Amino acid sequence: MAVLNQLTSQEAIDLENKYGAHNYHPLPVVLSRGEGVYVWDVEGKQYYDFLSAYSAVNQGHCHPKIVGAMVNQAQTLTLTSRAFYNDMLGRYEKFASEYFGFDKLLPMNTGAEAVETALKICRKWAYEVKGIDENEAEIIVCKNNFHGRTTTIISFSNDPVARKNFGPFTKGFIKIDYDDLDALEDALKSNPNVAGFMAEPIQGEAGVYVPSEGYLAKAKALCEKYNVLFIADEVQTGIARTGKLLAVDHENVKPDILILGKALSGGAYPVSAVLANDSVMNVIKPGNHGSTFGGNPVAAAVAMAALEVVKEERLADNAERLGQLFRSELNKYIATTDLVTLVRGKGLLNAIVINDDEESDTAWNICLKLRDNGLLAKPTHGNIIRFAPPLVMTEEQLLDCVSIIVKTLREFE
Repeated sequence: MAVLNQLTSQEAIDLENKYGAHNYHPLPVVLSRGEGVYVWDVEGKQYYDFLSAYSAVNQGHCHPKIVGAMVNQAQTLTLTSRAFYNDMLGRYEKFASEYFGFDKLLPMNTGAEAVETALKICRKWAYEVKGIDENEAEIIVCKNNFHGRTTTIISFSNDPVARKNFGPFTKGFIKIDYDDLDALEDALKSNPNVAGFMAEPIQGEAGVYVPSEGYLAKAKALCEKYNVLFIADEVQTGIARTGKLLAVDHENVKPDILILGKALSGGAYPVSAVLANDSVMNVIKPGNHGSTFGGNPVAAAVAMAALEVVKEERLADNAERLGQLFRSELNKYIATTDLVTLVRGKGLLNAIVINDDEESDTAWNICLKLRDNGLLAKPTHGNIIRFAPPLVMTEEQLLDCVSIIVKTLREFE
């Protein structure tokens, strides 16, 4: 393999700007290496990663067990397609199904693909099991959701940037306010064609919006009352991020369909999955759905290793403990300032709200200064900064990060 010439940060940015589609607005930092909670830029400066690739790197960067499983399998067999069986997929399906407590798993690659898969399963179940007339099924979703950016998914988004000039849109969705049980019941009881209710247990992209205590359990009970599938999108909130294995576990909720991605591979490989029991999953037959790469041997090996790390290193417990510490320390600072109005979250999925409007660039400028001070984070919705470090972080490292965050915020008072 040819040795690549070392690029400067500006050279790397210029290459992306010239040859890449401009569908992202990254923070201007060019990373070339990662290990655990740290990343390094091309000039060698070290940073705390406080975004974890939007919770894909829960197990830390380049975890040796996960990378080892990937390398070993990549040297053995990478891809067969689903035209043939392979000796890894069944092991992974059994491992993950038992790990999360479901009968079956349908493997895909990305979070958006997994959401699309769940929607198709829900609709097919509606026609073949619930008895809704074909093409009449509707699925309830929440406003300010973020489930991906495919055409169907943006059809039920209310983000104008995601939707503008991408129509016509897919029909069959009912949008209600998040964390509003009355709105959910009204939608359920007024429409016999509702097949499912899909929600994020915590709305991450919306600014780490945590619903009222009991919301998820009561929403699941309403779904059971009206014979509707409860679909939990845990692509970002799942796999120990919020202090439990799944965010729905905080309320002992068992979804009818569970959507996973991101940390399912520890950030090492694109892996996503939809899990359900036989009463739901068995509506899928040969030819109904698939993916050339979904369920490939490397993905199977990586996912099993990634899930083993979560249990072996007790990452959910660590996220719960450090999350409480993080919010407690940030609240001490918030009590002394008008710059930040609140910190909210569960486990190590948290956000602070800057006392400014969404159109301002204050949060962006704070993130630039955080970068200068050795910590990487990113704004969401203009005036909100999301904080989500790898779950392998230690208490000493977390307190160091808190001091960086507080020091940076004081510069903007």
